[in-house]
Order: sequence, then C-alpha cells, then structure tokens
Amino acid sequence: MTTAPVDPARTHRLVTTRLGTYVLAAGVDGLVGVWRRGQKHFPLPDRLGPAAIGPHAVLDDAERQLHEYLSGHRPDFTLPLNPQGTEFQRAVWHRLRAIPRGATTTYGQIARDLGRPRAAQAVGAAVGSNPLSIVVPCHRVVGSTGSMTGYAGGIETKQALLRLEGALLS
Repeated sequence: MTTAPVDPARTHRLVTTRLGTYVLAAGVDGLVGVWRRGQKHFPLPDRLGPAAIGPHAVLDDAERQLHEYLSGHRPDFTLPLNPQGTEFQRAVWHRLRAIPRGATTTYGQIARDLGRPRAAQAVGAAVGSNPLSIVVPCHRVVGSTGSMTGYAGGIETKQALLRLEGALLS
C-alpha cells in the first residue's frame, strides 16, 4: 500500500456549520480533507498542517461551497481535490462522486461497478476512510437492504445529509 507523503504546504481551517464543526485541509494541489470534528478516522494533527491564517483560495472556496451545499443552494461541489489513498480507495472515491444528489447506492453495487463483485467489504473500508466527507458523498451509500449503515460523522449526520438531498423523507 503506497500513500503520498504529507504535503508540507498543507494547512487547515475550522468551519462551524449547522451539522457541527468541520475541519477543511488543503495542500498546494487542492482540498485533501473534510472531517467532522470527533468523527471516526479523524486525522492526527500533523496530517492537518498549521491553521490557515488569512485568505486561502482553496479553503475559502471550500468553506463557501460547504455552507451553500448545507443551506440547499448548491447541488454539487466544484473544488480541486487531492485525496491521499491507495489506487483502490481512489477508485471507490471516484465512484462515490458519480452517485447523483438525491440517490443512494450500496457497497455491493459499487463493488460490481468496479468489476470486483466480491469486494463489498473492501469497498466499505474504502468508503469509511474517505477523507473528503460530504464533498465525496459517502453518505449516499447504504446497506444492501437500504438500511443506514455506519458513517464516520455519525448516523444522525448521514440522515440529515440524505434528508437535505431528498433521498430520505423526514
């Protein structure tokens, strides 16, 4: 398993939203992370870099788009992304971005889409380690029966995001 070294130019910003506090992290090539504070798989401080001071083009745009999305005024994100992961993880994350707003899919379906029909558990692990929550919509993945399955930011957050998108009735 090969992962890229931490970008020495990485920086982060805390953003308070109606769903809690998020940490946005960016490097020179784009957004590398969006994590809900306290979520599973929250990165160690050295992976975040120092707090951004003053304007930062990627973080400013990511913060604006996150607020627009959570207020229902933005259907998708248009940000430069640079998540760090294995080739398989990146393939899963790329597939997550193809799930339309208001729709859901299953781990098994993603495994089949990737030509690896027996890899549903591996897909689940890759979805669970997605470093760009909300922006790369892992909340749109449900269990094979349509059940709410684990979400690093908490099931309540997952349900709130699916309600916002119209994929889950209130």
